[in-house]
Amino acid sequence: MNLIKQKKISNYITEVSLNRPEKLNALTKPMWKELGIVFKKLSKNKDLRCIVIRGEGGKSFSPGNDIGEFEKERSNSKLAKAYGVFLHGTLRAIQDCPVPTVALIEGICVGGGMEIAACCDLRVCGESSRFGVPIKRLGLTMAAKELQALLGITNYSTAMEILLEGKIINAKEAYEKNLVNKVVPDEDVEKEAYKTAELICEGAPKVARWHKQFAKEILKTGKVTSKLNNLGYKCYDTKDFQIGYKSFLTKTKPKFKNK
Repeated sequence: MNLIKQKKISNYITEVSLNRPEKLNALTKPMWKELGIVFKKLSKNKDLRCIVIRGEGGKSFSPGNDIGEFEKERSNSKLAKAYGVFLHGTLRAIQDCPVPTVALIEGICVGGGMEIAACCDLRVCGESSRFGVPIKRLGLTMAAKELQALLGITNYSTAMEILLEGKIINAKEAYEKNLVNKVVPDEDVEKEAYKTAELICEGAPKVARWHKQFAKEILKTGKVTSKLNNLGYKCYDTKDFQIGYKSFLTKTKPKFKNK
């Protein structure tokens, strides 16, 4: 059984699923490794316009790392560091993916599951979803490279509240804390996530990738260089710009070519 499933939804959308539903998609070292490989491969697909990531089974995105694995794989700092190579490498692969990403969150989204969701560009969850990082109860820290993902979607104070209090919060509070973009009835999560993916796909693909690049560079450096600003003008040399503005003038729906 593949621990990470891939499904082609359309020519432009691919679904990636954490596939361990019997354990609510609790994450293991092989899952982290496979997820990283999948994202690195998808990142090279120049025709792809959106990746939707979810947990298999409909009950849980992921409750985080499988604690049963700790004794063998993470029982001391040396083992934990070796494990972190895969975990952090995978989070980085999701963050660095040039393709827009949407987290489709059903049920539990805790610990490592919440870190994966935080690395996505957009997050859609159901009203019964639950979020948190209660690792203080295990005597563990969230590694700095993992905390970076959390700080990317919320502020310092909220991140500290999540880690220091260790509470599991509901979807409404998660929305108020900017952990998710949309909260919808549980039965509508899949529909809303794919509606979001379709809206992304309707835009010029190169523009979506440029916007991701601009935002990440600004957040990383805290400034806008002339080089980065000038990169924004490249859109005017694309065929999609010609398609876009002419469609606007003729009041027709643009069909972008990714060129």
